[in-house]
Amino acid sequence: MDAASTIVITGAAGFIGSCLTGFLNEKGFYNLILVDEFNRPDKVPNLEGKRFTEKVDRSQLFDWLNLRSSPVEFIFHIGARTDTTEFDYSIHEQLNVIYSQHVWNYCTLNKVPLVYASSAATYGAGEAGYNDDHEMIQNLKPLNAYGVSKNEFDKWVLKRIAAGAPGQPPFWAGLKFFNVYGPNEFHKGRMASVIFHSFNQIKASGKVKLFRSHRPDFNDGQQLRDFVYVKDVIKVCYWLMINKPLSAIYNLGTGKARSFEHLVKSTFAGLEREPVIEFIDMPEDIRDKYQYFTEAEMSKLKEAGYPDYFHSLEKGVEDYVRNYLAPAQYY
Repeated sequence: MDAASTIVITGAAGFIGSCLTGFLNEKGFYNLILVDEFNRPDKVPNLEGKRFTEKVDRSQLFDWLNLRSSPVEFIFHIGARTDTTEFDYSIHEQLNVIYSQHVWNYCTLNKVPLVYASSAATYGAGEAGYNDDHEMIQNLKPLNAYGVSKNEFDKWVLKRIAAGAPGQPPFWAGLKFFNVYGPNEFHKGRMASVIFHSFNQIKASGKVKLFRSHRPDFNDGQQLRDFVYVKDVIKVCYWLMINKPLSAIYNLGTGKARSFEHLVKSTFAGLEREPVIEFIDMPEDIRDKYQYFTEAEMSKLKEAGYPDYFHSLEKGVEDYVRNYLAPAQYY
């Protein structure tokens, strides 16, 4: 890959996609084709100041690709319907399965390397653990339509590879993002990270509301998630593009679960304030679809050669709060 390479980024106006666009700019890549729905004013600031060649509406991507005289050099397929409270599976199926299949088929036919976004939501309640071994994927039981759609695409990919027809991209990686947080999520509303919501609650009322536990084996605030800073996520994406290790589905978390209570206390610390936490009932519409524990098994990515550290929760939250949330800055 050189600086002149044409790189497509789907979901480019969103949270992770816009951060990836900025990081690629920092590395000297400007021939970027940004794909998204560009009709939301609240996403516009995510791309301000970033350099790219062209914007392509999500619905026009495949027409655009087919009109090119030569294939692009790399695709980051980050775009997806990510709302875990959207229960209409047909919406997730169209955007997260069928659209992704079209991206995969283009990359296979034109020999284009591909990194695509999967999700830790595929693991459901974690009955089968959080191991990214391909043999485990068929047995996973996601808790919501979003997780189902992401798992269905992973299964489709592995089935095609096992069948050997009609081939695969020259390099590919599916990334099971765990709980990603960081700058450029101002537009996400209810689906923004707990850190984002905590910051706004602290500024408004001086306290943070957390969901009570509705399981006897977890105390209030002790629900555990693997929180990973977006700056680490985009570094992994870049490393995969440059190094192209073993093609596989990889977990992308820190490998260490932390409690929501600890996360909120870190947010207060970033603002140099004493923590005040109030526990409230979890909405019933998500209560039976809620993950109480996630923790990425990260050995596969390390064995593939990924060399860099991941931010601790304390360091990541401090950077996010002080350098982005407090001054209302974008990455």
